[in-house]
Amino acid sequence: MSVIKNVEVGGKVYTFEFNKYAKQAAGSVLVTCGGTQVLVTVCASKEQRPGIDFFPLTVDYIEKFYAAGRIPGGFFKRESRPGAGETLIARCIDRPLRPSFPKDYRCDTHVVATVLSYDEKTTPSSLAAIGASTALMISDLPFNGPIALLNVGKNENGDFVIDPSKEEAHQLELTIAAKPGAVLMVEAGANFLSEAEMMDAIDFAHKSMDPFFEMQKEIQKEIGKPKREVVKTEVDSDAYESVKKYAYDKMVSTFKVKDKIERGMAFHKLGKEIFAELNPDKCSDHQMKLQPAWSKLQSNYVRGLISKDSIRMDGRKLEEIRPIMSEVGILKRTHGSALFQRGETQSLGVVTLGSGDDVQRVDTIIEKNGAKTFMLHYNFPPFSVGEARPLRTPGRREIGHGALAERALEKVMPDQDEFAYTVRLVSEILESNGSSSMATVCSGSMAMMNAGVPIKEPVAGIAMGLIYEEGNYHVLSDILGDEDHLGDMDFKVCGSENGITALQMDIKVDGLPRDILARALDQAKQGRKHILGEMAKTITEHSGLSEHAPRMITMKVPVKKLKDVIGQGGKNIKKIIADHDVKVDIQDDGSISIMAQNPENSSAAERAILDIVTDPEIGTLYDGKVVKIMDFGAFIEIKQGVEGLCHISQLENSRVEKVEDVVKVGEIVKVKLIEIDRMGRLKLSRKEALDADS
Repeated sequence: MSVIKNVEVGGKVYTFEFNKYAKQAAGSVLVTCGGTQVLVTVCASKEQRPGIDFFPLTVDYIEKFYAAGRIPGGFFKRESRPGAGETLIARCIDRPLRPSFPKDYRCDTHVVATVLSYDEKTTPSSLAAIGASTALMISDLPFNGPIALLNVGKNENGDFVIDPSKEEAHQLELTIAAKPGAVLMVEAGANFLSEAEMMDAIDFAHKSMDPFFEMQKEIQKEIGKPKREVVKTEVDSDAYESVKKYAYDKMVSTFKVKDKIERGMAFHKLGKEIFAELNPDKCSDHQMKLQPAWSKLQSNYVRGLISKDSIRMDGRKLEEIRPIMSEVGILKRTHGSALFQRGETQSLGVVTLGSGDDVQRVDTIIEKNGAKTFMLHYNFPPFSVGEARPLRTPGRREIGHGALAERALEKVMPDQDEFAYTVRLVSEILESNGSSSMATVCSGSMAMMNAGVPIKEPVAGIAMGLIYEEGNYHVLSDILGDEDHLGDMDFKVCGSENGITALQMDIKVDGLPRDILARALDQAKQGRKHILGEMAKTITEHSGLSEHAPRMITMKVPVKKLKDVIGQGGKNIKKIIADHDVKVDIQDDGSISIMAQNPENSSAAERAILDIVTDPEIGTLYDGKVVKIMDFGAFIEIKQGVEGLCHISQLENSRVEKVEDVVKVGEIVKVKLIEIDRMGRLKLSRKEALDADS
């Protein structure tokens, strides 16, 4: 028999239905709000996966086009691999679930959230995440929930709104996941919000989650399965002491090696030395004890340095930023470029300016026939970390990092009315030792200024870390890759001098108290200001469009004239494009953008369009083309698509016997418009044009 629970949050009723769908899964629930419905299932292997030191969790979020009553576009009429939007939502579900399992749990675990119905009013992502937590709560999996996820906006009136529309998210788009008493994950785009305003939004969202927490606890008591036991794996104390005795001093010396690659090679060599010395017989059981002991020794040393001495592995203080170097215009033929380096992390930002034809078309169940005029693509090749492995298509990490940097920069992009270009920004990560997505924000900001994009103000990003030891929190600014790996938090904050434009937080500990989150935000603000100051030494604003960028002219014509500009079968606009070597983008509201590699071509195309849309005026002289000859006169095209008759009596001051004696088809002649009759027909005179010239 199915069980139903209802929860009201933010003026909406969320319905959770159990024991009816997908009953062979370890846990399942159908979550409904309005006309939006998401089925969430969880499954896990029965046995732990041996020989791994991570939790093998996979989260898939799938939007079915039938949910919105639509058939997928393109040649293949079925859903294929998840799009970027689905991938980003899957990451938002994964990130708070992962730290909510015991650290020793190693069973393959799969969460699938399928959007079965979509009403265009309720966002499916929060239903999917809360459904995942609820399904895990009633399953036998050792999940330390409950958690909840909400989307929160801030409208123009300054009010917080749960599950906002685009209009209601004018100032803020916040996605937050939390458990009772602690925040687990934050993802946000903001219109220059202050740190205090961001904390207010987080507090509002967290407090609003209480009914979801209570419902999950209640349903777990009613129908939840007994949780499976997880065998704790403790590091063998004898193995730890033997590794410490043999390798501690060598490890300390190795950590002092500044270069990341050299340090990595030294640690690899030291590890082989440890195993050869302490396990000469190559006993596999003993090796299984030495490896975690060696990892724990490294972790304890780095974390101890920070928690006890407030010194980091590279010698920096907790709030200290690595040395910064930047340069613009390093690529000779691109529209804009910038190199940003912070420590051993290096991003090359490259900007390309395009026309309306270059916009990215977006077609999902949530956004139908959408168009993006600003795109940011993040590439992380293996050579950036000194590895030799095949290049792959962008994975979830690359998509996530690119989306965060894009969100950080889109708030400073000019309006299309001011700058009608399509902008593509690519970040090539050339070196990486932590915070490469934040380096992308910095290089991207400078590259756009170098290209001549009139961004509202420069933007920088910084990644914050955390070490939690014995009840004490230590917040780190501008973290290294090892500090991310060995630490407890990765908190990225982006913005300008005037406020936050984007942030993202992931943690490994079981929740983060509010005061620590506020401290991290404030420390990030100071670091961001320092980075902006270093960037300002290289570039502070754009100084005109790059000489290599195409030139664009925007104009607006009456909507009723668009058919004349286009012409029958596109004849007129095709001719303009071919004659002047331009790209022309026409919008339904009469807006037209013309792009060419040089301003002369775009100006000539503009004049051609103006000729078409400007009504002929009596008394005006035209250079017309003879298109047809009759016994009684010649038809002359005075502008594209507009013809008039020059009667034989108006060809010369003297009598003309045959029209062909004066003009020939294809000839360009000067004529004057002398009359427009009641039917709109034009009467031309070559004779009066000749008199006007004399």
